[in-house]
Amino acid sequence: MKKYLLTFILAMGIVQLAFADKQVLKPYQGGDWPSLVKNANSAPIAIHFWGVTCPACVKEMPLWGSFLKGNPSAKVIFIQVDDVSTESMQKMLSKAGLEKANNYYVVGPFDERLRYEIDPKWHGETPTTILIDKNGRATRKTGLINFQQLQSSLIASR
Repeated sequence: MKKYLLTFILAMGIVQLAFADKQVLKPYQGGDWPSLVKNANSAPIAIHFWGVTCPACVKEMPLWGSFLKGNPSAKVIFIQVDDVSTESMQKMLSKAGLEKANNYYVVGPFDERLRYEIDPKWHGETPTTILIDKNGRATRKTGLINFQQLQSSLIASR
């Protein structure tokens, strides 16, 4: 009996270790936008929309990882918009050094209603970053981000 119990305890420890490195991907769906913005608590925040199948995103995500490594106090949320497996999302986040970042994925289709809630003029192209200043004003930047400007927006304007 002790042998089986010891084997069970050892197996559970291995399972826990296997899942300890997995980052948490939180679901994002319609109606979540106001709470994400509100959670900024009057501090500047960047909300970055990206996709696993987006070539520009594949190029840019490691730059985001470097940015956060050098600016650990920056408030950034990442939202993955492609209809892909969580394994492929986690793989890309890990490769970019973003496995411990504030990561979300769109639960359902990234449709017009969902995009309209975020920005009525946005058509869903990626990469897109929405910067929200400390007063709650949002500006959208589609395409690759200028990380020096981002640093000024997120760190210097606190």
